[in-house]
Amino acid sequence: MPIQKISLEALQKVQQHIKSALALPQSENDPQSILLTQDASEPPEPAFLGDLGSLFYLGRSEEFDSQAPNVTGKWFISSMNPGASLLKLPGINLKSGLRLVTYLYRTKDEGIGATWAVPEIMSTTAQLERVLNDHKHSNPQQPPRPEAALDTVMDAIEGDHSPLSYVIASLLQRELREFGAIGKARNWSHHRLIAAVPTQLKWQWRVKQPQDLSPKVMVYPDQKVAIEFFTCRVVAPIAIFQHLDQYPANQYTAVSTDRPIAVPLRAGLDSG
Repeated sequence: MPIQKISLEALQKVQQHIKSALALPQSENDPQSILLTQDASEPPEPAFLGDLGSLFYLGRSEEFDSQAPNVTGKWFISSMNPGASLLKLPGINLKSGLRLVTYLYRTKDEGIGATWAVPEIMSTTAQLERVLNDHKHSNPQQPPRPEAALDTVMDAIEGDHSPLSYVIASLLQRELREFGAIGKARNWSHHRLIAAVPTQLKWQWRVKQPQDLSPKVMVYPDQKVAIEFFTCRVVAPIAIFQHLDQYPANQYTAVSTDRPIAVPLRAGLDSG
């Protein structure tokens, strides 16, 4: 069972593509800024087609306020298509007949998102909004779940089962999990992919120091797949993380373990 290494540069390019595809419009990422700058008597002229979404919300009547972007702690539907993040990704794609949809939750300082995979026939705006009407949509710990949604987003992913496709799936699932998060809710976005120990700091290891931090894939004879890669969290608490994903045969839904394995060595202490 040979271990295949994956280029760090290639993964960084994949991650950047996913992040760019998952960039929310300002009207949804920070609704408060739009509310503070807009002229209530006349909506601003859109500079891009994507800005038309904010005009749609500005023209909604009060009965639809709960579905519009807001900072009052009420879930609303994002106009973004998270499935666009899969375009041009090598080796994986969205299963036919499914669509990814996201609900967003915003307060003045923080926010989170919840992304689901749903059958296309169940993904009309009316159907997606219905869950907001029936749901106690002011609780950030209980995101709305649309009817017929799959248990996990990654259940909607298929691919060619190449080693690279599984590493890409590992990045995708983490980006989708954090899609819509702002403020203190952000976690994965503070991680940077690495293939070597960062030399800017001295490290105290909680495990035996790995000799090779490059991303790796192992495909077992029964077609199960194991992925290992490393990141450095660059915002306190700073740490080097090991990420282990185990994939069942011919599936892209992994059992994941993310654990800190090294922390910066404090002044006055040796590495022991």
